[in-house]
Amino acid sequence: MAGIHSEAWLGAYRGVLHGVDLQKLVTRRGTGWWRGALARGVDIKILSIADIPAGYATYGPCRLRNTGMAGEIYELYLKPEYQGLGFGRTLFENVRETLNARNMPSMAVQVLTANEPARAFYKAVGGKLAAKSWYRLGGRRLELSVYSWPQRRS
Repeated sequence: MAGIHSEAWLGAYRGVLHGVDLQKLVTRRGTGWWRGALARGVDIKILSIADIPAGYATYGPCRLRNTGMAGEIYELYLKPEYQGLGFGRTLFENVRETLNARNMPSMAVQVLTANEPARAFYKAVGGKLAAKSWYRLGGRRLELSVYSWPQRRS
């Protein structure tokens, strides 16, 4: 997981985040952090291609206030070589089905606004821009975009 996170973050945020800030964020999410998260029971789906971990998503109840959404995808990352091949959509839909089965039929995700590929992905899978928020990192104020998916119609 740490390797997927590192590769995906370096690919997505190089040039968006300052190098030192990016390296701190990547380093913080090393193997020890993942062991602790898994021991705490974090909800995670791992995407494997030919038995090789290629991506993951973490998810659960929505933490974003005032969205009216029940569930949230906290993270969805693929190694760069697996991006753009439909695997992200498969992982996204699998998480959405899991949230729905857990009585969380609506969901949200937040992404750095400067991460154009991620924003395009969430729009392509039907997300609607629902809100903007801000995040402070290394003395910088970064804009976040919140996308939402209301309950599916039967």
